Amino acid sequence: MLFIKTKRDMLLAPLQSVSGIVEKKHTLPILSNVLLEKKADIVTCVATDIEIQITTSTSGTSDDGDCAVTVGARKLQDILRSLPDGTDVSLNLEDKRLLVRAGKSRFTLQTLPAEEFPHMALSDGVVNKLSVTQKQFRKLLSQTQFSMAAQDVRYYLNGLLLIVDGKELRAVATDGHRLAYASMPLDESHESSSPRQEVILPRKTVLELNRLLADNDEPLSIEFAANQVRFQFGNISLVSKLIDGKFPDYERVIPATLKNIVTLNRAALLQSMVRAAILTNEKFRGVRLILTPGSMKIMAANAEQEEAQEEIEIDYSGDSIDVGFNVSYLLDVLNNTSVEAVEWGFNDAGSSALLTIPGNDRFKYVVMPMRI
Repeated sequence: MLFIKTKRDMLLAPLQSVSGIVEKKHTLPILSNVLLEKKADIVTCVATDIEIQITTSTSGTSDDGDCAVTVGARKLQDILRSLPDGTDVSLNLEDKRLLVRAGKSRFTLQTLPAEEFPHMALSDGVVNKLSVTQKQFRKLLSQTQFSMAAQDVRYYLNGLLLIVDGKELRAVATDGHRLAYASMPLDESHESSSPRQEVILPRKTVLELNRLLADNDEPLSIEFAANQVRFQFGNISLVSKLIDGKFPDYERVIPATLKNIVTLNRAALLQSMVRAAILTNEKFRGVRLILTPGSMKIMAANAEQEEAQEEIEIDYSGDSIDVGFNVSYLLDVLNNTSVEAVEWGFNDAGSSALLTIPGNDRFKYVVMPMRI
């Protein structure tokens, strides 16, 4: 039976959108598959890992009756990706196998029944709904996501805190060693009387959104339900479970007052850090900062007794400070902010430092010092 006949690109694009969450090896084999569902000339692609579900669709396929099947997501994607652009592709369902034809190429793939595919149950009752542009939300994620923990036993740190508060949307991420905070205003259409809401997005959801969202002004709809959040943009719908936990009080972590503040050119600081990082200890990645009036020295050394020293001339007349930091944490923030200058505030060598953007109170980055 002819299942789908279309151009390679028409099928590859939606498949790439959903297959990012598909696990290569899973205890449930069907979770390595993508659900292909055809109704009239619309083909819908669905992938899930039980925690997240992504759905997208494409039109322009042959209209030869309705059908549904699941097939290995990565294998089908790799086959389509390896074909030349503009190739005509047909998918035929024959005796529980999917025959993929393109020119003189033939591929036969195993399938599993569509009725066994585990759809995520969608929560009823939207608690809060807001609309932003894809570009705005992507920027919010890019300014904070690098501070999420990866496999912390404090599971609520392996995600990103989203706060809807009146006319403002905030994002916070921390791994216990550094914390990134960013906020953005919501447009006039959002009800400022809506209740304040805090949710924790899983790490995987955040990374997928960052991959899928476009850097444009197309709308992104966000709907919060009791234990879920739904993102809809373009022809993509992403539903994710939320992390059930209490996120740390980020406001207590951000230093309220700073005695010593220096403004630095971001690109020059980044280049100096990159060079110094070459000779850091591979495990601890520590760099030493020596701040004196008019000068900042960045020093690194490793177990082989190799040393690096960078010096930046600065407009600074505060206290002399000798402090150590994990250079990876500094490189993360400098690489993920596209501004000309950053402001770096210190109290002393034993206290957290705060990086901000001059004249912008919507971004804050706190980093703990380390002993060198």
